[in-house]
Amino acid sequence: MEILSTLGETGISTLRDVAPIIAVLVFFQVVVLRRRLPHLGRIVRGFVYVLIGLTLFLIGLEQALFPIGETMAKQLTAASAGTSTEVRWDDYLLVYAFAAAIGFATTVAEPALISVSMKAEEVSGGALKARGLRIAVAVGVAVGVSLGCFRIVTGTPLPWYIVVAYLIVILQTFRSARSIVPLAYDSGGVTTSTVTVPVVAALGLGLASSVPGRSPLIDGFGLIAFASVFPIMSVLGYAMIASWRTRRRDAGNDTTDSSRN
Repeated sequence: MEILSTLGETGISTLRDVAPIIAVLVFFQVVVLRRRLPHLGRIVRGFVYVLIGLTLFLIGLEQALFPIGETMAKQLTAASAGTSTEVRWDDYLLVYAFAAAIGFATTVAEPALISVSMKAEEVSGGALKARGLRIAVAVGVAVGVSLGCFRIVTGTPLPWYIVVAYLIVILQTFRSARSIVPLAYDSGGVTTSTVTVPVVAALGLGLASSVPGRSPLIDGFGLIAFASVFPIMSVLGYAMIASWRTRRRDAGNDTTDSSRN
């Protein structure tokens, strides 16, 4: 009965959240465009699937992802720091490694990133590889989440990291090809989606509540900001390295051709 009650409450809440989207689509289609809804049966069936999927997903977050993220953070913190009350950043190396691993794994499995990377490969005609883009973004998230956990442990202010990170992004933007900049910026957005956000948020809250002297409200949040900006840096860096290697290869070919002539 408890499961049915949870399903009912979450389903009603999800319906309230999705209702404005339905209202806007119907209003513009019927009132503004003055056309009938095409394939009404398919649309209704699709929204039913959306409601069921979102309901089960939200229940899964509450029942599994959030608890396991907080539990893992607390267990790793206890194993790293032991019984010491003094907070030393180098006592939490295992936490940083776990944060990097979980950040990489959740990002690679992120449906939004998979979709964007496939579209990028399709639009670029294969010049951009979907797998390479996903790995570059995942590396950025891994580094960002690990550094964010370091910030929680040390208690240093969040703006220091974010401001410096965006300054680096600005410098990279001026040095990167115009074609890669929009995709790199979008890569920072797709990482804050269905899989990554719940696990990363739970990790930050669990870590902040376990480290002595840290506040879950002040220190626990902010990991998602790291997971947003560092993928931009990694994708721009990946594109700059690829461009440099291409120029170097072309220069080597030109030198070879000149020597033959």
